[in-house]
Amino acid sequence: MPAQTSETPVLDLLGKMTAESLEVSTLDPETLMLVRIAALVAVDAPPASYMLNLSAAKELGIDEEQIRGVFAAIAPIVGTPRIAGAMGKIVRGLGLAIELAEIEEAENVEA
Repeated sequence: MPAQTSETPVLDLLGKMTAESLEVSTLDPETLMLVRIAALVAVDAPPASYMLNLSAAKELGIDEEQIRGVFAAIAPIVGTPRIAGAMGKIVRGLGLAIELAEIEEAENVEA
């Protein structure tokens, strides 16, 4: 078994997979992120997945209106429960992001 070279091997792997999908996709980055967000709803993804992907979407300039547009477009396919669940998970993901930022800030103050 190869030696572990990172403290976050799973996150590193996910980042690598995401980067490779960007390279091989024929979609522009914004469209690709909107499709990924739609897929998160379809697979009932956990809050952390929304947190990571919405952060990347924001970096690309994707705004809340575009996310709402994705939800409206896929609602007839995935149904109300998936849309409502996704919205709740986004809220929980934002809560996680706030908690992590507060912990990081507290650690920086202590240092």
